[in-house]
Amino acid sequence: MLFWIITGALALAVAAILALALLRGRAGDVPPAAYDLKVYRDQLREIDRDLARGAVAKADAERARAEVSRRILAADAALQQAETGQDQPRTGGRVAIALTAVVLLGGVLLGGSVGLYQWLGAPGYPDMGLQKRLAAAEDARENRPSQAEVEAEQPARMPPEVAPEFAALMDKLREAVANRPDDARGLQLLVRNEANMGNFTAAYEAQEKLLALRGDAATATEYADYAELLIIAAQGYVSPEAEKALLAALRRDPSNGAARYYMGLMAAQTGRPDRTFSVWRVLLEEGPADAPWIAPIRDQIEQVAQRAGVEYTAPAPAPAAGALKGPTEEDMQAAGDMSAEDRQQMIRNMVEGLSDRLATEGGSAAEWARLIGAYGVLGETDKARNIWTEAQQVFAERPEALVQVRDAAGRAGVLE
Repeated sequence: MLFWIITGALALAVAAILALALLRGRAGDVPPAAYDLKVYRDQLREIDRDLARGAVAKADAERARAEVSRRILAADAALQQAETGQDQPRTGGRVAIALTAVVLLGGVLLGGSVGLYQWLGAPGYPDMGLQKRLAAAEDARENRPSQAEVEAEQPARMPPEVAPEFAALMDKLREAVANRPDDARGLQLLVRNEANMGNFTAAYEAQEKLLALRGDAATATEYADYAELLIIAAQGYVSPEAEKALLAALRRDPSNGAARYYMGLMAAQTGRPDRTFSVWRVLLEEGPADAPWIAPIRDQIEQVAQRAGVEYTAPAPAPAAGALKGPTEEDMQAAGDMSAEDRQQMIRNMVEGLSDRLATEGGSAAEWARLIGAYGVLGETDKARNIWTEAQQVFAERPEALVQVRDAAGRAGVLE
């Protein structure tokens, strides 16, 4: 509010100064009749000098003097009229011009200030200096609500609709985990299935037990998964408990992309868009293009940059690594015009080429998923199952990428 008061006062002050200048007119402003009087008096003196030199006849001098004297009387009358205030219409015109100038200039200056603030400022933020703003952000981070407080304020969720057979299996799984709390595999299954059902609170509680069971052997990915479940349960809010889990993940693996993304999100939520931008920019530019955090970063980073006071344009999306290698949808459609034998051979050649490259060079999750799907199309489920088993080891530390491969394995019918 103080900003707008100052802006309005400055706009009116500038307009008033300009209006005062209009009212006063030019410095030393003299009525035209005064200049005429000076000229006519000079002419009288010139006539007297010419007569004394004998340059003009006496009769001519008298006629000229009479004409000049007549003009002097007329000019003097005009001057008297101006000095007694008989030219009020002119002054009134200046007043009207001045008032119009005040209104127009005030509107232009105030409107320009509003536009400039909308462009460069941060609407909705209180007026404060940098140090106060940083202190407020730190206070917001230290005193933000806990996970339990945020979840308690959320509306009750409708229980998911599941098939009776699956619900019975889940009941058995929960009972088995409760009876065998040291069964890490059972806890992993429980976490995955509770999350799939939308029971994120139950999922992160099971993941918490898994972390306690793992102890010092718990991986960065397991801590990042725990934090993500907390954040999803809080509908995108990064609570102090989630932050603690993210820091644990980063201590174990400073390059963990999911943990870095959520730490940037937390900075944005607590008033530090500058930190968010510095973290997200690196994540966006280092890729990989198919990482699950790339799309949300790309959607928000320019807005975050503006809030951080940085001019930034996100680079154009890059194709995922190896996206053009291996059998694509176009390849499969082209194969439809071939004979059954040629089509099968073409697909097999491409699949084998992709398989060899993944075995020697590695590749993205999308390529592993494509290979599993291709073997499924060929009916070679044993090979698809072997690739799925190998992919679980390759992407063990990247669960977000493993989800894509798991979907392909499910479609191929080779999930455990």
